[in-house]
Amino acid sequence: MLGLAVLRFALPPPRASASFSTSAAATAAGNICLVDGSLRAVLRPDVSEGDTVAAASAHRWRMVISYDGTKYKGWQYQPSPPTIQCFLEKALIHITKLDRKELCLVGAGRTDTGVHARGQVTHFTTPFAYHCLDSFHSAINGLLPPDIRVREISAACLEFHARTSSKSKIYHYKIYNGAVMDPFHNNYAYHSAHKLNPRAMREAAKHFVGVHDFTSFANAVHNDRVRSPIKRISRFDVTEMVTDDPIT
Repeated sequence: MLGLAVLRFALPPPRASASFSTSAAATAAGNICLVDGSLRAVLRPDVSEGDTVAAASAHRWRMVISYDGTKYKGWQYQPSPPTIQCFLEKALIHITKLDRKELCLVGAGRTDTGVHARGQVTHFTTPFAYHCLDSFHSAINGLLPPDIRVREISAACLEFHARTSSKSKIYHYKIYNGAVMDPFHNNYAYHSAHKLNPRAMREAAKHFVGVHDFTSFANAVHNDRVRSPIKRISRFDVTEMVTDDPIT
């Protein structure tokens, strides 16, 4: 199998409804009923304990997420198809009691249908502070489906932005180059039965490294946001991977 990795490439959102539920007693106690039926205590903002500040003073939170995108229509929010952003927003709304416009959840970049992420950075905003994020972290993962996970959550400065603060991005493209596709790689690699030439591919990859104008690869602009087609690619590696036994 061949693995293609690209650094700093150009670019810069629910499966069936998640079964979120709360009872009046659980809500009053500050608990959340998770998808497995268990209760999770969440620290709610409490003015008396100084855990909140005026709404005008916002607080920004950084999350690192991983997901298997097989069942999803990419990252970007859409009203009906299952997307990653939709499920994250549902969980955040459930915990914070804010609406999606107040949360302003932003991802470092968009992913297409079926694309996976190992460490995608996101951020959201609240008008109050959380002094303990451990219970928040446990609660949000308890509300999310098992193929979406928040790996990290931490406070960030208001100037931090998941997309515009990004210095570089890494993309991996996997090609399974066998006559018969291995079912264990079906959701994680493109199948090419035609024998590829890794040496020629490495030579071709060298032409992408550096600063280039990618106008010919850009999508049509449908709004007033004009992004520069000039991008820098730091590395483009073509690596042969051994996958004799996908089970071990």
